[in-house]
Amino acid sequence: MENLVRFDNVNQYNQYNKNETLHPLINVVDLSKADPRTHRRQYFGLYTIFLKEIKCGDLRYGCNYYDYEEGTLVFLAPGQIIGIENPEKFQPQGTALVFHPDFIRGTSLGRHIQEYNFFSYEVHEALHLSQAERELIRDCLNKIQQELQHAIDKHSKTLIVNNIELMLNYCTRFYDRQFITRETANKGILERFEALLNGYFESDKPRTEGLPTVAYCAEQLHLSPNYFGDLIKKETGRTALEHIQAKVMDMAKERIFEPGKSLSEIAYGLGFKYPQHFTRLFKQRTGQTPQEYRSLN
Repeated sequence: MENLVRFDNVNQYNQYNKNETLHPLINVVDLSKADPRTHRRQYFGLYTIFLKEIKCGDLRYGCNYYDYEEGTLVFLAPGQIIGIENPEKFQPQGTALVFHPDFIRGTSLGRHIQEYNFFSYEVHEALHLSQAERELIRDCLNKIQQELQHAIDKHSKTLIVNNIELMLNYCTRFYDRQFITRETANKGILERFEALLNGYFESDKPRTEGLPTVAYCAEQLHLSPNYFGDLIKKETGRTALEHIQAKVMDMAKERIFEPGKSLSEIAYGLGFKYPQHFTRLFKQRTGQTPQEYRSLN
């Protein structure tokens, strides 16, 4: 049987880390209170945000490792599994904010939490904080903890949810900063993305596998789809899908003038399942049908 620890509710995670349960649906967990333990795979049925205060190693998601250092934030959505590989015992350190999806149901955050794409980021996509940024995050966590220690009243949930939302909005800003400060690495990804698309359309893959998808490109570049999409949008101003469609149109405009090729052959060769889908996209992007474009040029 797989050595997997499950956390389906906040109380289970509190007990695992020797923390008191102040609220059944949310807690700010001091990981240093936990007993030393060996590394095991863990399933989370909770929203979880880890803030590491010291460098630690080998936090693994899937088959890859997090770039996980001091002052790093990692985000997990319910249903995710992380694994830490090391047979030796270690002392957990840092802070974790954990809350059950039920805690934010019926709130503005509950309706919009899926817009925080970083809950679906994966390997080497953690958020690295400056000292000033870390202090802002700590301040949000401290306010949440103060509310949990305060006698629960009609204002408690609103204040806690507002502080979670404030922290997530700060994280959105900090990720925007990280995309900029890692511009050199990002440009390398853009170049690889362009090379990937060129190689794809020069191969037989369009006929056998169809049009390239954002998920396919992200996988080939070893990125999560959400992180990849956010990076492309911030670097180019266009979504990854728009970038793919622009490449398809560039290839189509070249092939339209190849002698003896029908428009249906061009559509199938580019990966379209039906020629009419090719015609529709071409007209959306250029204002002309492929036949009109061929005739006018």
